[in-house]
Amino acid sequence: MTNVALVLIVGGLAVFVGAIVQGGVGFGLGLVAAPVLTMLGPDLMPGAIQVVNLTLPLFTLAVEWRRVDWRGLGFALLGRVPGSVLGAVVIVYFSIYARGIFVAVMVLIAVALTARAVSVPRNGPTIASAGFVSGITGTATGIGGPPIALVYQNAKGPQIRATLAMFFFLSAGQSLLVLALVDELPAQALLTGAVLIVPMVLGFLVSGPLRRYLDGGKVRVAILAVAAASALGLIVQNVITQIW
Repeated sequence: MTNVALVLIVGGLAVFVGAIVQGGVGFGLGLVAAPVLTMLGPDLMPGAIQVVNLTLPLFTLAVEWRRVDWRGLGFALLGRVPGSVLGAVVIVYFSIYARGIFVAVMVLIAVALTARAVSVPRNGPTIASAGFVSGITGTATGIGGPPIALVYQNAKGPQIRATLAMFFFLSAGQSLLVLALVDELPAQALLTGAVLIVPMVLGFLVSGPLRRYLDGGKVRVAILAVAAASALGLIVQNVITQIW
């Protein structure tokens, strides 16, 4: 049985830290918080984190909505729709352990490929492909940021944050709908997600100074570092869960 107090305290801390990262980099809430919440309350995931994923982007968009890359967003959503359907299949037929390892390995591969290249081409096919992968991983685990973020890594900080925020807002709404349709969205997950909005808001407020620092040309390094560290953490979390 899920320890609600532990989920709200430790999970809330993870959401707080994840919101600081996402407020500065443009993504990272799911990468930081989803592994922790999955360990503490697997029956609440990925619904709980998707409630937070739906809310946080609104704060970014309130400030930077004019910087959204609408053309790129269209391609990303075009790929995201079929990807979310496959994500629902993963939820129904694969264990939490298998999903976690799958996502972590994909993130590490993406980081390795990106680190070796000067840049990832940002065009219709690459953005749509990133949206497709994000649809799978985002719906199945609540972690949908890395594919899109890696494609946008060389854009300006405000454009990255604004475009990803709009994508995450629409994606989280779609994922919640898909989870409800496959009966994987319990009321407790929605309630927990609603409570976790409080530490999320606090984390976003703290992210202001980090945002100014990263806009000084350090966005790409921050994205790669956050993605790699979180993927490794996800692997460790799943291995420990299996042992225990």
